Amino acid sequence: MGSQEVSTVDWQGKHVTVAGLGVSGIPAARALHERGALVTVVNDGDDERARAQAAELEALGITVRLGDGATLPPSTELVVTAPGWQPDKPLFLAAAEAGVDIWGDVELAWRLRGDNGKKAAPWLAVTGTNGKTTTVRMLASILEAAGLRTAAVGNIGVSLLDAVLGEQEYDVLAVELSSYQLHWAPSLRAHSAAVLNLAPDHLDWHGSMEAYAADKGRVYEGNTVACVYNAADPATEDLVREADVEEGCRAIGFTLGAPGPSQLGVVDGILVDRAFVKNRQKQAQELAEVSDVNPPAPHNIANALAAAALARAFGVEPAAVRDGLRNFRPDAHRIEHVADIDGVAYVDDSKATNTHATEASLAAYDSIVWIAGGLAKGATFDELVTGAAKRLRGVVLMGADRALIHEALTRHAPEVPVVDLDRTDTGAMSEAVEHAARLARPGDTVLLAPACASMDMFTNYNKRGEAFADAVRARAETSA
Repeated sequence: MGSQEVSTVDWQGKHVTVAGLGVSGIPAARALHERGALVTVVNDGDDERARAQAAELEALGITVRLGDGATLPPSTELVVTAPGWQPDKPLFLAAAEAGVDIWGDVELAWRLRGDNGKKAAPWLAVTGTNGKTTTVRMLASILEAAGLRTAAVGNIGVSLLDAVLGEQEYDVLAVELSSYQLHWAPSLRAHSAAVLNLAPDHLDWHGSMEAYAADKGRVYEGNTVACVYNAADPATEDLVREADVEEGCRAIGFTLGAPGPSQLGVVDGILVDRAFVKNRQKQAQELAEVSDVNPPAPHNIANALAAAALARAFGVEPAAVRDGLRNFRPDAHRIEHVADIDGVAYVDDSKATNTHATEASLAAYDSIVWIAGGLAKGATFDELVTGAAKRLRGVVLMGADRALIHEALTRHAPEVPVVDLDRTDTGAMSEAVEHAARLARPGDTVLLAPACASMDMFTNYNKRGEAFADAVRARAETSA
C-alpha cells in the first residue's frame, strides 16, 4: 500500500479480538465496536482496575474476558494487540496457526486514518533505541513553527487512534514508534522516517539483536521521500539499504561532523543542510546554531539534526527549523539541570535506562560524579565504563543490580572511588545525593544516569528522577 492510500475495511460483523486493556486496548476496542465489529477483549490481569475498565466496555456491548489472555476466542478473524505483549504468547501462536492476522495499535491507526472523512495526514516517523521522544517533540515544534497543524503522537502524548479519529484536522503527524509497535505494523508506510541509533535493548522481547534491528528497520518500508539515518551508527544505514522504498526516496544522513552531500551536520557551531539544497555538491544551507538546541549535549544535537532532516524532507523552510528548536523545551528527567550547589551542577537523566542512553549522557560532561544502578535487564557495563572512565570523579551505586556496574568499574576504572549503597528503598536516593556531593568538586557534574530500569526501587523513571530532584533541592536549601 502506498503511503498516500487509505485502507478500507468492512468491519460490520467482523470478529475482532483485542489483546490487553490499557492505553491502546481500550481505544481500539471502542473504535472497532463503533464500526460494527464484534469485539472481544482478553486480558491477563483480573484486578480491581481491570474489572472497572471491563465494566465500562461491557456497558457498550463489548465482551471482556479477564484473567485469560492466552486462549484465542472462537471465530476470531483478526487480533489487535497492545504493543507490549510478547510475540511468543500462546494467543498469538494460536492466531498464527489459524491464519489470523495480528495487528498492533499503530497498524490499526494506519488502517483507520481517513475513515471518518478527514484527510489522512502523512506521517513523519521516528524510532531508535534512544532519543525518540525528544526528537519527535523537536520535530513537532519545528512543524508548528512552520505554521503546520501537527501533533507529537504514537508512543508519546496523544494516542495515534485519537489523532487519526478525532475531530482535529492535521497537515502532518510527528510519530514516535517503538520496536514493539513496529513489529505489529506490517502495512505502515511513512512519508519519511528516521532510525536514530541501534543498541541492544528489549532483547528478551525480540529474541535477538537481529530481530530487534529488523523490527526497527520496518519504519523505512515504503517511505516516499527520505530515509534518515545516523552516519555515526552504520547499522542504521544498513537498514536503509535493506528497505523496500518508493522510487525516488533518498537516504539522508546526519552527523555531528561536517556533512557530506545528502547529509545534515555541524560546521563551526552551525547546524547545516547539504541534503535539501539545489546543489548539494557545493552548497550548504544554515539551519540553526548549536546554541539553539536545548540542552546542547552531543546526543541532543544529533536528535535536533534528525528532526531537522525529517522537517526539511517535508518541505519546511530553514527559519522554521531554527525557530522550532529555539521554542523546544525538553521533557523532565532528560538531561534536566536541577540546581547548582557550591559550584557543582546536579543533572537528572533518569530516562537513561540503558547503557546506550547513559553513554550519551556521560559524554556530555567533562568531570562527573555518577549515580547509577537499578535493574540491568541483562545488560553488561564493561564497554560503558571503559568509555567513561576518564570522566569519572566518583561513582555512587544503588539498586538491585549495582554489583554488575561495580565489577565493571573494578576491572576498567579501579582508581575511581565508588560508594556502594546496600539498599533498594526509595530513601536511598537522598543518601546517594549526599555521598555524591561529598565526592564532587567545584566544576563537576553530579549526574543521575542509571543505565538501568527503575522498577526495583521506583514506580518508573519519572519517580526516580523526582526523588533525585527532591534530594538535590533539599540539599540546596541546607546549603543556602
